[in-house]
Amino acid sequence: MNEKVLKIVQKIFNVISILGIIACLIGGYYLYRIDILRDPHALSELVMAHYILGPFIFIGLQIIQVVIPIIPGGITTAAGVMIFGPNTGFLYNYIGIVIGSIILFHMGRVYGSVLAKTFIKEKHYNKYMGWVEKGQKKYDILFFIAILLPVAPDDALVLISSQTKMTWKYFLFTIFIGKPLPIYLYSYILIHGSGFLANLLT
Repeated sequence: MNEKVLKIVQKIFNVISILGIIACLIGGYYLYRIDILRDPHALSELVMAHYILGPFIFIGLQIIQVVIPIIPGGITTAAGVMIFGPNTGFLYNYIGIVIGSIILFHMGRVYGSVLAKTFIKEKHYNKYMGWVEKGQKKYDILFFIAILLPVAPDDALVLISSQTKMTWKYFLFTIFIGKPLPIYLYSYILIHGSGFLANLLT
C-alpha cells in the first residue's frame, strides 16, 4: 500500500514538474515578446502597473529566469533593486532566485542529463562533470565557493549538481547561505559599475 501511494505521489510531482516547465516556457516567451527581458523600463512599468501583484510578478519573473537558464538574469536582478529599493529589491531577488534554484535542482534530479544538456553546452557539461570525478566532497566545496561568486554560472552549476550525489540538505544549505552575497554584489555592480567606469574615463 505504501509503495502504491509513493508511486502516485511521484507521478503527481512529475506532472507538476512538466506543467511547471510549460508554464515557465510560456511565461518566458511572453516576457520576451513584450521586451521585458532586455528593457528594465518595460519591466518597471509592468510591475508598477500592478501595485499589489507587482512583487509577486517580479518574484515569478526571477523564478522563470532561473528555471530557464537561457534567459539573462542580470537585468531582472538589477531592476529589482531599482524598482523596489536596495532592501526590498534584494529580498525579492533572493526569494525568487532561491525558489527557482530549488525547482531547477528538482527538475534536474527528475529528468537527468537530458535536461542538463538542453541548457548546457556539451563541452561545458563534460568540464563540470570532470570536477565531480575528483570526488563528491571536493565538488561540494567548489560548488559552495562558486555560488558565493557573482560571476559564476550558478544555474548551470545547479543543474550539474543535480546530476551528482549531492544531498538535498547540502544543496539547500549552500543556496540559502551562499546566495545573499552574490545577489548583493551583482546588483551593486550592475547598477553602479557603469557610472563608476564612466567617471574613470572622463
